[in-house]
Amino acid sequence: MHPKSLLDVCSELVRLTLKFDHPADAIVSRFFRDHRSLGPRERATLAETVYTVLRKKLLFDQLALSGSGPKERRLAILGFYGPRDFLKSALTEQEKQWLDQCDQVKPEELMDRHRHNLPDWLVQPLKEQLGDGFWPLVDSLNLGAGLDLRVNTQLAKREAVQKELQAAGIKAVPTPYSPWGLRIEGKPPLNKLDAFTRGAIEVQDEGSQLLALLLEAKRGEMVADFCAGAGGKTLAIGAAMRSTGRLYAFDTSAHRLEALKPRLARSGLSNVHPAAIAHERDDRIKRLAGKLDRVLVDAPCSGLGTLRRNPDLKWRQNLQAVQEMTVKQAAILASAARLLKPGGRLVYATCSILPQENEAIAEAFSTAHSDFQPLEAGELLAQLKVDGAASLCSGGESGQKYLRLWPHKHQTDGFFAAIWQKKS
Repeated sequence: MHPKSLLDVCSELVRLTLKFDHPADAIVSRFFRDHRSLGPRERATLAETVYTVLRKKLLFDQLALSGSGPKERRLAILGFYGPRDFLKSALTEQEKQWLDQCDQVKPEELMDRHRHNLPDWLVQPLKEQLGDGFWPLVDSLNLGAGLDLRVNTQLAKREAVQKELQAAGIKAVPTPYSPWGLRIEGKPPLNKLDAFTRGAIEVQDEGSQLLALLLEAKRGEMVADFCAGAGGKTLAIGAAMRSTGRLYAFDTSAHRLEALKPRLARSGLSNVHPAAIAHERDDRIKRLAGKLDRVLVDAPCSGLGTLRRNPDLKWRQNLQAVQEMTVKQAAILASAARLLKPGGRLVYATCSILPQENEAIAEAFSTAHSDFQPLEAGELLAQLKVDGAASLCSGGESGQKYLRLWPHKHQTDGFFAAIWQKKS
């Protein structure tokens, strides 16, 4: 595509995304479906341009003030993903001069808000938690995310899949913490690989894999993934159970559970039972009260731990929405806890980095449910032979009470998990 035409298309996609009426990934996917003539390189340029604009929106908004023409075009120019000479061949002389002036701005000359590119309401809770780690987190969020795979241990061994990927020209290294994970470079077309089509691998962040590992589901048990969504953690749990026992995949969205079906078919698992429920107090839940060995509550949350992948969330979320979310999280956790039989394990998890969705929910649950004994995440991970288990945790007298993952520390999405055992 001619540079001028490509920049025009980038500008239009930026305009659509900045309406914030739908998630950015959904808007980009829809745009690509409506423009099927776009090639792989053009799609990569479009997607990366949009995500760069979202990551650096406050800075680009400020720099755009000194430019001219439609704002979405100025933002697309600033965030353009590709060689500078290619971009400049699409610009007027005035735009070239303006871009050169923008490029000369030094990071140390910027105001803090133009360096971190976060909404005001999010800055203070992160600084309070991280102190000097705030700016390293900001840097990691602006770099984007890597790509992790989970090897389906029901069908393959990690070492064998690693060699298979390397034979296909894809460099893969074992993830440092999850025994099931491989980390790969770039974004190869995985769905064309035999390892993918036969169910030997699934795309899953290492942090998400650790949540499934913490549940420690065993052969023959009755287990529930209470907020299963598209089933990434469900499949990891099912493989850990060696396709035995009974694993319920509950979700209030039948649409999300539909996305599990093709993944389930590839996985070779026969112990997974997807079930759409109306709410956390659904009759299907009541019938299972006191019968399950393990329950994972991967609660709906702000998703702010995934900002490397979903930078639009920081502009689409707000403090009021988070506060409303915490009410739902507490209700879901309390309902899910009723499923456990004595001795059963409960894991509450989010992909949020906010304490009100994490530690506050866990501590309130412990206070209200004396029949549940908190377990130390660090101790459990050490028993599971996870390297550096203590470094993955925080909270409590030991500093290892909760799983607490950060992008800048662990190269995962931001995750939290609290664990309890129901007393006998």
